[in-house]
Amino acid sequence: MSRLLHRSVAAAPPLASRGQGIHLFDAAGRAVIDGSGGAAVACLGHGHPKVLEAIRAQLDRLAYAHTSFFSTEPAEALAEALVGDSPGGLTHAWFCSSGSEATEAALKLARLWAIERGEPERHHVIARHFSYHGNTLGALAASGNLARRAPYLPLLSPAFRHVSRCHPWRDKRVEEDDAAYVARLAAELDATIRALGPGRVLAFVAETVVGATLGCVPPAPGYLAAIRRVCDRHGVLLILDEVMCGLGRCGSRHAWQAEGVAPDIQVVAKGLAGGTQPIGGILVAGHVVEALRVGSGLFRHGHTYQAHPVACAAALAVQRVIAEEGLVERAAQLGALLRAALEERLGRHPHVGDIRGRGLFQAAEFVADRTTKTPFAPARAVHAAIGRAALARGLACYPMAGAADGIAGDHAILAPPFIATEAEIVEIADRFAGAVRDVLG
Repeated sequence: MSRLLHRSVAAAPPLASRGQGIHLFDAAGRAVIDGSGGAAVACLGHGHPKVLEAIRAQLDRLAYAHTSFFSTEPAEALAEALVGDSPGGLTHAWFCSSGSEATEAALKLARLWAIERGEPERHHVIARHFSYHGNTLGALAASGNLARRAPYLPLLSPAFRHVSRCHPWRDKRVEEDDAAYVARLAAELDATIRALGPGRVLAFVAETVVGATLGCVPPAPGYLAAIRRVCDRHGVLLILDEVMCGLGRCGSRHAWQAEGVAPDIQVVAKGLAGGTQPIGGILVAGHVVEALRVGSGLFRHGHTYQAHPVACAAALAVQRVIAEEGLVERAAQLGALLRAALEERLGRHPHVGDIRGRGLFQAAEFVADRTTKTPFAPARAVHAAIGRAALARGLACYPMAGAADGIAGDHAILAPPFIATEAEIVEIADRFAGAVRDVLG
């Protein structure tokens, strides 16, 4: 009997004994392709020698120093490596141990920005339905994931409001083109800000490409630009959550670069160190930092393990490998191959409603009726069945429920490591399509 409190107390998962390249191995030595990088985490796969060497070297030099006393070389170098991308103005970085912690830091920094500017009445945060920003209480309050919020609703702050998701495949009306759909969503955000009161809204939070809750949904053309204009009109900060979709996963270093719209604060995590160490963080625009500098001079927030030197050394090594080996561009190329392979194998399947995503961040949504986009009954748990079938075929994917209305709707995400070969990408598509056929015919 396991003494570890697992995600399910009914049954313990199998043991993973080691990882190498794009493969994980169980205790019996069976190889499984890590086709989702865990939860879009393992961007360099497992056991990259340059990253392991960087971790060992940092452990030999310095394992820990508290940030109230010292900074460290890997933390400073990692910050320098992550900021400055066009068209943005992101000038500073701050590091913690997870994406949830990073979201909390972004929210706290936004609040301090308002106070330092003499606008303490700004305290409302607007996010989107069917979003996910983390499991800590502030991040969960910002999230629109119904299932994950439900048990904790009495604990969640009333400072958070939610507006419509941007999901053209499901929500764009028959009579709307992209421009009309985007205008409707922007008008809803504008009206919500006005209803909460002039100068009372702090920030708008959104995933650039929506991850686990909806399954790799990119924004409609022009959506982020329209949202940026609404935020600027009301003096509201734009916080973009790129925990899953950022740092090369979508084929550009930051997913917002494909939109030509930069945030005031960006949340990063999973692909930062590729799972080799626990680390997340925020990238911050200069004008936000300047408000603190000319005010109190303090970021009143901190963690024991923030900017942990070993975690920062690992993340720095991962980001250097990605840059040196041109893996952002490779993610775009392999993503196009993966998408084409999925379309070829599943594009006409009667129960595959949509194949979507960017770069090496692709998903398929499964439906009972393709014409009406009617989801399967939740009790069938189609997503879980496909996840099990894929694992039986030696492929780990990332299945989720609730893509349609928060409860119904099944999808599965593929987010392979950037180091995969073209043959391995095709093999991932073959095994995934086989799993879909095993479950849905």
